[in-house]
Amino acid sequence: MISSMIATLTPAFALPFLGPTLALSLVAVAGVRKYLQHQLLDIPNERSSHTRPTPRGGGLGFIIAFAIAFPIVWLVAPALTVGVPPLIWLALVPLIAIGIIDDWRSVSSGLRYLVQLSVATVIVYACGAFPLPGLSPLGMPGVWLATGLTVIGVTALINFYNFMDGLDGLVAGVSALQLTFLAIWSQQPVLWLWVVALLGFLYWNWSPAKIFMGDAGSTTLGAVVSIALLSQPHLTTGTAWTSLAILLPLVGDAIYTLVSRLLRGDNIFQAHRFHLYQRLHQAGWSHGQVAGSYVGVSAVIAIGLMQLGAIAAWMSLVGMVLGVAIAETHLSSPKTPNANN
Repeated sequence: MISSMIATLTPAFALPFLGPTLALSLVAVAGVRKYLQHQLLDIPNERSSHTRPTPRGGGLGFIIAFAIAFPIVWLVAPALTVGVPPLIWLALVPLIAIGIIDDWRSVSSGLRYLVQLSVATVIVYACGAFPLPGLSPLGMPGVWLATGLTVIGVTALINFYNFMDGLDGLVAGVSALQLTFLAIWSQQPVLWLWVVALLGFLYWNWSPAKIFMGDAGSTTLGAVVSIALLSQPHLTTGTAWTSLAILLPLVGDAIYTLVSRLLRGDNIFQAHRFHLYQRLHQAGWSHGQVAGSYVGVSAVIAIGLMQLGAIAAWMSLVGMVLGVAIAETHLSSPKTPNANN
């Protein structure tokens, strides 16, 4: 079903590269898993959503698959790279490197954010700032303000994808759906390489996960989605803000949880289990049910955006607010076990 959908929606000249990229990802993740299964284990603790030691760092598998496939595609079928500056992917190298180091041993939050800020700056320099209404009349100060806010926004996405990577298949599944939408919506066929690479990883990461993504994978996905959003051809204020709706299930959870913790006076830099996806799991939902729900909602939003555009974006925002309210009502019920753990 997935292969037929890709065949229908992808330019014909892209198809020969997708199967090999998928195979590369499957093999690369398997290789990473074999190498790390005794060296980089995620041991369950009181904050974990898993119950058995599982290797992490599997995000390297889909990154390696893309890193091998992209240069070949760039040389053989340069039309596939339309819309995204080809060399922009090199900006991800420092982010991947610090993620690998952080997976092996803890890195200070200050150093991590410095690297993220540097990578975000390069991305915005290459792709341009996100269109922000009301800043254009300010002239050059408005340009600098829009650029600064976009850089901060990219670092926020990088961290949000990392925060949300806590259940089997959640971030990988939703990201694959988001990039599928953006590949079609903004006619960026190179994003299909990321989609099929993620599908190869999902084979190993869907519940019960045989390997976790790790910081290198999750932060890279946040940056990849940022690049996809900023490098849309013919980007206008309307299309830009409409396309942001595809982020709502994943990023909406992260923002809602962050704001809620700030209002409670919690230390937002301290590890926790208050995300909605974590609380749903604590309430009895399986990994597959939670991840499947987030992917399903993302799919509904994607279809709505392609059919109704900005109207669907507003409907999605309203739906997210209602969904959060319903989830909170369910999770706050005395009958819901472990709702506040």
